[in-house]
Amino acid sequence: MRVLPCADSGLLVELDDLDEVRRLHAALRAAPLPGVLDLVPAARTLLLRLDPLRADAEEIEQAVRQVRPAEATSHDSESLVIPVTYDGEDLDAVARLTGLTPGQVIAEHTGVEWTVAFGGFAPGFGYLTCDSNRLEVPRRTESRTRVPAGAVGLAGAFSGVYPRESPGGWQLIGRTELEMWRVDRDPPALLRPGVRVRFQEVT
Repeated sequence: MRVLPCADSGLLVELDDLDEVRRLHAALRAAPLPGVLDLVPAARTLLLRLDPLRADAEEIEQAVRQVRPAEATSHDSESLVIPVTYDGEDLDAVARLTGLTPGQVIAEHTGVEWTVAFGGFAPGFGYLTCDSNRLEVPRRTESRTRVPAGAVGLAGAFSGVYPRESPGGWQLIGRTELEMWRVDRDPPALLRPGVRVRFQEVT
């Protein structure tokens, strides 16, 4: 673990991998530290945004270093079901890349529980992970200039849902009508770090 000051009122915790980030993030959510306003996980870092009037950065750093991995289990019970129509343009390509049939790709995607590891790329875009590696596929060799909102894709070890129309290079396997991001909703994003997700096929 490496802890660095970040801007005027933050600490950036660098860790070995995403699994360590998830466990530390879960532990700090379960037992919040006084003066920590927000936790922002990424692939190998966790940003702690501090209240400059209440938080002592050195004390926060020591508290973070004392968190034991065994304590860092997920206590987030929030879950979300995302209905998906599996008619994506890359479904057949994903089947070939994984050695599965399109039906098996769908069964694998819907048969495991996914967890939002972190957000990025665009407001409301969550990077979802699961315990299975059967759907790990590379990004497309050439990105699309327009991916529609609600498109469900795969890239590397992640699955995700595009919150709005944008360019993108993920392998598209389906689409959902759920709005991932709405500014008039509290909170605006459905896919937030720690939320557990089940994809459900719409027939």
